[in-house]
Amino acid sequence: MKPIFIAGPCVIENMDCLETVARELVRLRTAYSLDIYFKASFDKANRTSLSSYRGPGMERGLQMLADIREKYHLPLITDIHESCQAEPVGRVVDAIQIPAFLCRQTDLLVAAARTGKPVNIKKAQFLSGQDMKYPVEKCRESGAVDVWLTERGNMCGYNNLAVDFRNIPDMKQWTPRVIMDCTHSVQRPGGAGGKTGGNREFVPAMALAAKAFGATGYFFEIHPNPEEALSDGPNMLYLHDFETVVKSLL
Repeated sequence: MKPIFIAGPCVIENMDCLETVARELVRLRTAYSLDIYFKASFDKANRTSLSSYRGPGMERGLQMLADIREKYHLPLITDIHESCQAEPVGRVVDAIQIPAFLCRQTDLLVAAARTGKPVNIKKAQFLSGQDMKYPVEKCRESGAVDVWLTERGNMCGYNNLAVDFRNIPDMKQWTPRVIMDCTHSVQRPGGAGGKTGGNREFVPAMALAAKAFGATGYFFEIHPNPEEALSDGPNMLYLHDFETVVKSLL
């Protein structure tokens, strides 16, 4: 199975940022014949602090994403947090993502499945790969044709994640498309004084380890300047480093 890549800034900040990232994804797609999805969130509903930036909201955010697809012809994926968002989001994007904290929410999974779009379910930080059988079943029994699963680490004490790479072959029992979230897996949740920290230096190794365990997709948050990113900066890759990581996986 040819791997897919999912990449983009964590949250929609402005069109300049989206277009800068999109141009690089198009270049890499052409250079390496990649199957690559553009990802950015219109709303980060699970930020640590009430004062944290959440995004432009669904209406404006979906229009910005639609503009990116029209101009750069990149397939889109974004996340939803409420079942009422599934139908309007499904009209714009090519795949719908379920956040890790919400992967057991039945109504959300059912609504995503009913759009007819592929549903990418991120494994919760408190679940095993074996446990993901049940979210997959909920989606398939609700009409989903294509269900993906994404590994993103498990809680390991306070403010820390650890990755058990055995989750990848475990989840491949339920679906052939198992994606490694290489950047969220190096987060330090809530570990930076009211916001999430991270260790981006470990991202390339996370990706290669996932490949060794049979991952069939890779998820990266990338940004032209992560130090100025409005969400998840410490675990995001610099845009100019992304090609090196992609080449290592090919």
